[in-house]
Amino acid sequence: MRAAVMYGAGDVRVEDRPDPKIVQPTDAVVRVVVSCVCGSDLWPYRSMPATDTGRPMGHEFLGVIEETGADVTGLKAGDLVVAPFTYSDNTCDYCAKGLHISCRNGGRYGFDGVDGGQGEAVRVPHADGTLVKLPAAADSALLPSLLALSDVMTTGHHGAVTAGVTRSDTVLVVGDGAVGLCAVIAAKRLGADRIVLAGRHEARTALGREFGATDVVAERGEEGIARIRELTGGVDKVIEAVGTRPALDIALGAVSDGGTISRLGVPQYEQGPIGPAEFMRNLTLTGGASPARAYIEQLLPDVLDGTIAPGRVFDQEFALDRTPDAYRAMADRQVLKALVRP
Repeated sequence: MRAAVMYGAGDVRVEDRPDPKIVQPTDAVVRVVVSCVCGSDLWPYRSMPATDTGRPMGHEFLGVIEETGADVTGLKAGDLVVAPFTYSDNTCDYCAKGLHISCRNGGRYGFDGVDGGQGEAVRVPHADGTLVKLPAAADSALLPSLLALSDVMTTGHHGAVTAGVTRSDTVLVVGDGAVGLCAVIAAKRLGADRIVLAGRHEARTALGREFGATDVVAERGEEGIARIRELTGGVDKVIEAVGTRPALDIALGAVSDGGTISRLGVPQYEQGPIGPAEFMRNLTLTGGASPARAYIEQLLPDVLDGTIAPGRVFDQEFALDRTPDAYRAMADRQVLKALVRP
């Protein structure tokens, strides 16, 4: 099969790799219909040390089951399924409390002999616990929005849930990437009264307004904080969807005392302000990696009936062999989120 492999910073290649096969009786082999490049893929794309072996890439995909192991009972060949961005057994103590990201038997695509999602097929461990069957056809116009449930929409929702967004809240979303825009959808869905989107890319913030943002703040740093406070007097809840210290600083500067900040962006820093000033403000710092599997079935009905359309964050499509172009386009901010079709 053909699949994308990263060999180092800026070095993504599409090459022939062995076709996936059933290894464990709980596995399934999924023929990929559509996948994508994630914003988090850009971190290794910018910084990964060179390697001779390479790393299979991609953790968001949707496809049709080709084969199942002997112990798979809930799925069969021909089912259209979406895969959350990590696999999990859905039976351990962590999964039972909705924390599938910490599954004791789970793992990540592209590691430990498991295929990446940016390819023609994937061996999915713990298929019954991981994959969600979709009541749609493989050529449905809803595929982009269904694919978004694998990561960006469930991650945006995780930010809104952990921030405790409820009706009448004023919410700040920091970041106009795909996750930030999906966080706007999520905050709107949960009833936020006012949603401020901090971002400066006009095409993206325009989409954010269509998703439900009531205000856009393009300024950064202290100027941005001042503008947000001028508009709102301080926000109740913040969803930080970037992962940099400046983004966290905006969140801390804009949130009201007693407020909540949910971090969704993978932190690109090791230290942050946690001293007496923050202590005295009674702030709650929460968030983290989304347990996507816990949310897919909650959000699926709203995608199917068109209440939400997170697939609109995919603004350009690439054939699998052009995956390196997709990485370059996203790294250069020419594309918001690249859809990849084998």
